[in-house]
Amino acid sequence: MTTDLGPRTSDKPLAVVLASGGMDSCVTTAMANLDYRLAMLHVAYGQRTEACELRAFHALADFYQAEHRLVCRLDHLRQIGGSSLTDPDITVERANLERRDIPTSYVPFRNAHFLSIAVSWGEVLGARKIFIGAVAEDSSGYPDCRPEYYAAFNRVIAAGTKLETQLEIVTPVIQMRKSEIVRRGRELGAPFALTWSCYQGQDAACGVCDSCALRLRAFQEAGLEDPIPYTQRPRYARP
Repeated sequence: MTTDLGPRTSDKPLAVVLASGGMDSCVTTAMANLDYRLAMLHVAYGQRTEACELRAFHALADFYQAEHRLVCRLDHLRQIGGSSLTDPDITVERANLERRDIPTSYVPFRNAHFLSIAVSWGEVLGARKIFIGAVAEDSSGYPDCRPEYYAAFNRVIAAGTKLETQLEIVTPVIQMRKSEIVRRGRELGAPFALTWSCYQGQDAACGVCDSCALRLRAFQEAGLEDPIPYTQRPRYARP
């Protein structure tokens, strides 16, 4: 009797995975790992929790035995400012899961910078896909997390790379609720304990910023315990 275990690692194509070190990028990495060899990319841009996110990225890259890893710095995003993540004079807002406006944590056009690096690296490596853990419906309302944004960027890639380049952005969790992402991560054995999502904590997640609130509510709805430490763990009901 033979069992189909899928393609051997050496037979898999290569994918660039943008990984912040957070919950969504962790599950996206787990999904990419099913069918692709991994080239993991992390971008530091002077955000408040830069060190925590970088530590989480390297832990995830080690866990998934990434074939390549690249860490880039975009210090100009901190100089540009305009976000509570990069400007110490702008307060990180407390969670407001009923908001309909764009929160102060939005970093203007950040994902375009990240994707440009991923495309450049992917073209050099001969990668076939770029995975990014953007979430539309259950996120904080960032305009660069919408499906139409990535459709447009794919057209830019097609127009701006070599004819033989076959590179496409993939957003496997973009239409999922956060609780669905948690459940999918559990199915895939994603190492949530290695991740970091908080916008302002250092030794422990704050539990009260938008990112913490979305994450805590997701684990609560999934009926699971979030394994990372928090200074406080409020319960967040879905509005």
